[in-house]
Amino acid sequence: MEKLTNGDQFPDMTLNIAGGETLNLPADLETPKTILLFYRGFW
Repeated sequence: MEKLTNGDQFPDMTLNIAGGETLNLPADLETPKTILLFYRGFW
């Protein structure tokens, strides 16, 4: 995926989350301003 810049449309994607559920982006985050953080560990 290419880096997003201001004004870009967030691409559709499905993520697996804890508990076996899925998160469909951006549909499941319908607020006008959302921060999405991917924490890949502390190392």
